[in-house]
Amino acid sequence: MAGPWPVVLSLHGGGGNGGAHQRYTRMDALADRERFVVAYPNGTGRFGNRLLTWNAGGCCGLAKQRGVDDVAFLRAVAGDLASRLTIDQTRIYATGLSNGAMMAYRLAQDASDLVAAIAPVAGASVVDEVAPARPVPILHIHSVDDPRALYDGGLGPPFPLTNVRILHPAVEEMLARWRRAEGCPDSPRADAALRGGPGNAHTATRTTWGPCRDGSEVVLWKLTGAGHVWPGGQPDYLTRVLGPGTDVIDANREMWQFFKRFSRTP
Repeated sequence: MAGPWPVVLSLHGGGGNGGAHQRYTRMDALADRERFVVAYPNGTGRFGNRLLTWNAGGCCGLAKQRGVDDVAFLRAVAGDLASRLTIDQTRIYATGLSNGAMMAYRLAQDASDLVAAIAPVAGASVVDEVAPARPVPILHIHSVDDPRALYDGGLGPPFPLTNVRILHPAVEEMLARWRRAEGCPDSPRADAALRGGPGNAHTATRTTWGPCRDGSEVVLWKLTGAGHVWPGGQPDYLTRVLGPGTDVIDANREMWQFFKRFSRTP
């Protein structure tokens, strides 16, 4: 295979696994067209590849309880890819859903020498400290109607079949912490507003802060009507748990357009 290849580390949500996340997000078709590699690693669990989680700092599950070093694990995943393919070490990106989104933020904090940019979906940063060694561009996608990772913060509902609840930070306050750490301007620009087609009341508004320090940027796609979902992913997926899906934006396309603008200085 020719290269070097950009890499996207795509991290499943809490209770999921890499294979299910791959099928749900449907990023492979875009990767084939745009010529980048996607990896769908598995987190930690007790039951094979079921009910897996990431230790994202303040969350979640067995990975957090055991203090699993998922930063080191994901570094090893990138290293394994590099041993098999010619990858572009300056263009490794991270995304994820829910607990996977939280883990992407932890990589931005603790492995800014690895990831060139991140694109968390429906999950906020739960690291204790926001002081990355270098500014990491962020594209955050979240619905105000998310029934699980609450946009305005607070205790989410119990995980299915458990009594475990997670305290979620308010998305906009969380992003403000990252903007301060990355030296972003106070004044944003609202540069896109979309509505769903006929019979679809979902909306999406994009707000951008930048340029931040070293040319970084923070972007928020704020959705309405959608649930705890990957926009543009497999439709009608676990709607009783996650709420309604949406195609008001295509998360894969938006994050790749964002990612390919950034590379990490070696």
